Amino acid sequence: MAIFLILAPYGAYTVLMLLTSAMVSVFAASAICLATVAIDVARGRSVKVLAAGSAIVFAAIGLYLVLIDPALGPLGVKLSVDVGIFVISLGSMLVRHPFTLQYALESVPAETAAMPGFLTANYVITAAWTAAALLMAAANLVLLYVPGLPLWSSLAVAFAARNSAIYFTKWYPEYRQIKYGTPARALPDAR
Repeated sequence: MAIFLILAPYGAYTVLMLLTSAMVSVFAASAICLATVAIDVARGRSVKVLAAGSAIVFAAIGLYLVLIDPALGPLGVKLSVDVGIFVISLGSMLVRHPFTLQYALESVPAETAAMPGFLTANYVITAAWTAAALLMAAANLVLLYVPGLPLWSSLAVAFAARNSAIYFTKWYPEYRQIKYGTPARALPDAR
């Protein structure tokens, strides 16, 4: 259930980009991000860097569309979103607090969080999400500069990158536990 809340803004944004305007898509995604922040606050949990940062990214892109360039095409919007998510993810590692750590600390016992490999595992999983965002941005950049490529090629890269990151997020903690005896769940279990 938690992974659904984490990914809901991006899923809504993606679907709405196919059905409506970019402006509606990014503002709706921003609203969903803010709703997930409100849910966390209501449950007494911390405000997540990913949710708050994504709300800002989506809202900033929406304001750019409203105030500066309403003609920015869907590829420009998608590229902007992917770069924004990449910056949030990479930035969280650069400030030494990978974004997955917030989710992990709320979903594992304190003794697990105190284990030596726990922080390293969160860096590795955050790096996987950072790589996925970079791949999605690169695919949109290629489509922007090579307009003859079919749109589905970018969608296929995005689908593969996102699903690979989700799979890795589930697989890596189990791998670490088997190899090192260190449970290191980074995001809440999606089962």
